[in-house]
Amino acid sequence: MKRISTYMPSNDMQYHLRLREWKMSQLNNKMASQTKIQNLRDDPLAASRSIRYQSMIMRMRQYADNVETVRGRNAQAEGYLNEAVDVLQRVRELAVQGSNGIYQKEELAYMGEEVDQLLHELVQIGNAHTGDGTTLFSGFNTQKEPFRVIMGRMETVERIISVDYVGNIGRNKTEISEGAFAEVNMPGNYVFWAENENIYSSIDATTYQVQADSYLEIDGVPIEVKAGDNIYAIINKINASAAPVKAELDPVKNSMFLKTTVPHQLWLRDGSSEAGGTGTVLQDLGIIKQEGNTPPENIAGSALSFGASIFDIVINLRDRLLEGDTEQIGGAGLGSIDNALHNLSTHRSELGAKDRRLELAYGRLDYETPVLTELNSNEIDLDLSEAITELKMLEYTHKAALNTTARIMQPSLLDYLR
Repeated sequence: MKRISTYMPSNDMQYHLRLREWKMSQLNNKMASQTKIQNLRDDPLAASRSIRYQSMIMRMRQYADNVETVRGRNAQAEGYLNEAVDVLQRVRELAVQGSNGIYQKEELAYMGEEVDQLLHELVQIGNAHTGDGTTLFSGFNTQKEPFRVIMGRMETVERIISVDYVGNIGRNKTEISEGAFAEVNMPGNYVFWAENENIYSSIDATTYQVQADSYLEIDGVPIEVKAGDNIYAIINKINASAAPVKAELDPVKNSMFLKTTVPHQLWLRDGSSEAGGTGTVLQDLGIIKQEGNTPPENIAGSALSFGASIFDIVINLRDRLLEGDTEQIGGAGLGSIDNALHNLSTHRSELGAKDRRLELAYGRLDYETPVLTELNSNEIDLDLSEAITELKMLEYTHKAALNTTARIMQPSLLDYLR
């Protein structure tokens, strides 16, 4: 025979009633929030997977925003490069006309005036800004115009006599996928350069040896040299590096000279901003100054430097036209303009290739984001029809329990007297 206390039925019924009320409250909260996980303890595995999915979804959306930003900037840059190509095409037409030898000096001067105006337009293109005010072709210095114009008086007219690049070689990058980056800009010392640059030292380097372990930097690429390295070891290390330049020993002066492999302005320094350390190798070899200006204005005064920017070529053509010098207008002048057009076209096609890659990346992100959203939904979203069915079942059982309790535990006079 089992014995129960007087209060046991009441306590048991209250416990089960409260438990069912708690379940209904939990289910109501889940229906209101449309998620089946109110606390991590509800389903730890599903919660952890959901956190990972949500994190990835947020990154995917940011990647998509980055892709749209880069594509917008590239579209602007491509538009300016198209205009630059059109301007140079017109400059070339004038150079061809001026080299025919059938025009009078006065007529050549009129052509020179048009070239001068086209030069101003090229400078405006080089210093182009985006919609938010940042420059397109200045490297990391996006708040500074990349090209500095130096004016001078020619006869009685103030004209552009030089255009110098004062940006840097930095290439801003943004992440477009996990571990994948896309360049946002192109430095102006690459885009607006026409010829390979050559720098010839005048110092005999046959007996040179590096005195201490150090670095030199070419176009942002750090190159480590060791104590005791001679000129041939230095040349081999430069040529084996990722820098777009080739080093050789001049057979006449026994000095080192550098030549770019693609048209651009060389960026040279001793030491390395990336690897740290100091050094004086390029100074000792007579390539850069021992102290003073930063790249690209630090080429040693005793070194010979060859290679022109697009602006240098147009300035030279303008001056020859104004002077009426038909012999200097054609030949090498036309060849330099063709090189400039080829370089601009190369960078324009590079932008097109980058845009194609970004388009594919955006399409992949556009596909992956809904897939991840669905996976996250499977983990945490509430099945509303199932929840309603369960809630109705709890309501019916709760009512049934209340009815049963009311019949079993009917109050008597003694309950009121106690």
